[in-house]
Amino acid sequence: MKEKYLTVQALTKYMKRKIDTDTHLQGVWLKGEISNFNHHSRGHMYLTIKDSHARIQAVMFAGQNRSLKFTPENGMKVLLKGNISVFEPYGQYQLYIQEMEPDGLGALYLAFEQLKEKLAKEGYFNKRRKDLPLYPKHIGIITSPTGAAIRDILTTIKRRYPIVQTTVIPVIVQGDQAANSIEKAIKLANKVNKFDVLIVGRGGGSIEDLWAFNEEVVAKAIYYSNIPIISAVGHETDTTISDFAADIRASTPTGAAEISVPSRIELIEKLFKYKKTINHLLRAKISLETKQYQRIKQSYAFRYPVQLIQQKEQQLDQFTEKLKQLVVRSIESNNRNFTNMYGRLSLQHPERNINAAINRLHQLNKFRNTYMNQLFQKKVNENQRALEKLIILNPLEIMKRGFAIPYDNSQTIITSVKTVQENDQLIVKMHDGELDCKVSAIKTDDTMSGGI
Repeated sequence: MKEKYLTVQALTKYMKRKIDTDTHLQGVWLKGEISNFNHHSRGHMYLTIKDSHARIQAVMFAGQNRSLKFTPENGMKVLLKGNISVFEPYGQYQLYIQEMEPDGLGALYLAFEQLKEKLAKEGYFNKRRKDLPLYPKHIGIITSPTGAAIRDILTTIKRRYPIVQTTVIPVIVQGDQAANSIEKAIKLANKVNKFDVLIVGRGGGSIEDLWAFNEEVVAKAIYYSNIPIISAVGHETDTTISDFAADIRASTPTGAAEISVPSRIELIEKLFKYKKTINHLLRAKISLETKQYQRIKQSYAFRYPVQLIQQKEQQLDQFTEKLKQLVVRSIESNNRNFTNMYGRLSLQHPERNINAAINRLHQLNKFRNTYMNQLFQKKVNENQRALEKLIILNPLEIMKRGFAIPYDNSQTIITSVKTVQENDQLIVKMHDGELDCKVSAIKTDDTMSGGI
């Protein structure tokens, strides 16, 4: 009986084979709304497709979603193509998406808006625009070498400013490799560092044809370029991400050529205007200087030079006499000042001050000697009086008059008979020696009979 029971795995495999072989479930066209969107770190996209009545799990592997021009988001309505199959570990049927595009909005247009919003938030459109040089020496042109755009650019530059040097950096401007080709060309131009301006662009076409200039790598290469870049993509109505990232946007490639160089005709007209202005200023200056020359020529000095010289000679004599007088007075004044200063200096001569100081030193030495002698004699007298007092108080002197000091064996002075007993050994110190004695009797009354 057990043989009639299926395992879950066997049932799931059977359901998967049934679904995989059903042609109605292969190449299914589906539309719905995205929810629970998750772009896995490995590149796969997991999402739920739903409408108001049902939902289905879906997956779009990295190999298929790598070509998407837009980023799916929750709530976005999409058109899908894919196969229905079963995910065996969960026994769950799901849609394996092969193609996806927005419902009601072109995929390229949506990708354009998404990238534009992203780069704007990251600040790639807010850079400080670099100014174009007024008179460039070398222009780099990054475009297809075979398109109509390059002919228009070179023809316009040669017509307007033929002295500028141009270098075409050929790139692919359409297809999957176009964006990387343009990015490498911009980086190469910056590495070479010999261009004053770069023109990056191509001729007109559909949004698909122009899509390389809407790629993020191209926009960032333009942003980080140290050389000013003019974006020249398509016609005037065409707008690309490159236009927002560039320093200047030109409506067409021809317009970019006109912006990049000045007009030879306009420069010649300016030169003629400058020449006319300079000639006018020179004529006015010559006329003014001529009038000034005529006034000087008609002046008294030029009409009567001898009289003027004689007058100046006389004035010179007067100035010479005044100068002599001033010199004499100055010498006399300086002599008087010298005499006064010499007299004052004599009064302050160092020899007199030195002699006065020597006399003062002798007086101070004499005063010092006198004072020290007096002080020494005073101290001698004071010392003599102190010595006499000490002699008077000296106990040896007192002992010479018959006094003695008794000690016991421990060298303690005996001050009372109460501290002594009969037969105690005593030492009696006198002024000229000691006596060893023995106490034979002790008397405490006023009559001192008996003996030691």
